[in-house]
Amino acid sequence: MDVSLTLWALTILGLCALVAADFFIGGRKPHEVSLKEAGIWTAVWVALAGLFGLGLLLFGGGQPAGEFFAGFITEKSLSVDNLFVFVLIMAKFAVPPVYQQRVLMVGVLIALVLRAVFIGAGAAIIANFSWIFYLFGAFLIWTAWKLIQEARAGEEEEEFEENRFLKLVEKRFPSTDRYHGTKLFVVENGKRLMTPMLIVMLAIGTTDVLFALDSIPAIFGLTQDPYIVFTANAFALMGLRQLYFLIGGLLKKLVHLSYGLSVILGFIGVKLVLHALHENGVGVPEISIPVSLGVICAVLVVTTITSLRASRKQAEAVPQAGAEAEALKAATAAPEGGKAGDAARV
Repeated sequence: MDVSLTLWALTILGLCALVAADFFIGGRKPHEVSLKEAGIWTAVWVALAGLFGLGLLLFGGGQPAGEFFAGFITEKSLSVDNLFVFVLIMAKFAVPPVYQQRVLMVGVLIALVLRAVFIGAGAAIIANFSWIFYLFGAFLIWTAWKLIQEARAGEEEEEFEENRFLKLVEKRFPSTDRYHGTKLFVVENGKRLMTPMLIVMLAIGTTDVLFALDSIPAIFGLTQDPYIVFTANAFALMGLRQLYFLIGGLLKKLVHLSYGLSVILGFIGVKLVLHALHENGVGVPEISIPVSLGVICAVLVVTTITSLRASRKQAEAVPQAGAEAEALKAATAAPEGGKAGDAARV
């Protein structure tokens, strides 16, 4: 897709306008985000992404539109995995609920800027080194296998571990031990101090770099168009704040999410390897965008259904196990009571 510099500029300005509208309408005043507000804004961002995809369909054709929707759905599903870490970060820094939406807004913007750098670097590498598709494909397949291993082992992070960048910032710049509203810096005893608000924002933004290591190669496996890669990432990330509050309580119920993501990453990894072989003249079939989109959607639907069923069965098993334990306790206590009664009669 041939994108002019003017279209790039207009797109970035449009996205900035949407972010500004999101901030002034729903994010300027610190408050606890209700499910209704989160649901409305999540629907708005999904609708905006849909309208953008339809625009690509009208002016660019079916290929760019299909690539955008496949990329957007993939990035959105991978971003849900980010929310697990965001929950840990919020707990680690004890962020008050009233300030969480401001933290997520700035953190996601930092992540978007860093991803733009990653996308630019990835596009430049792909343009000059076609063999990078083999590396991307192998990395995605390895990541998929790692996700499956972690899911089968039942490994769960219980605490967020700060990265080197955060440790360096905290070491170089003194900070306060409590929040001061939404202020990033305060002056105490004549010293300018950083607040935990800034630290947690940097934690959200920089931690997303780790997730970009698999999400960026994944979307380049669906399209090599930098414009589509960037816009799909932008729309997926900008609705992440509202999604955090909307499905925060459902995250623990998505017990099979890692399996679904591993299938998607592995599938795209195979697609990348096949594409690289095809580019090198090897007679192998390539996986089309409609097939990719169908596979991604089907995996997500199946994963969601099986996760909810497994969570419901687990929830039903807990009261039943408690009742059985109480019954066993009563049964073992009954003979002792009988013996005590017999002793009393004697």
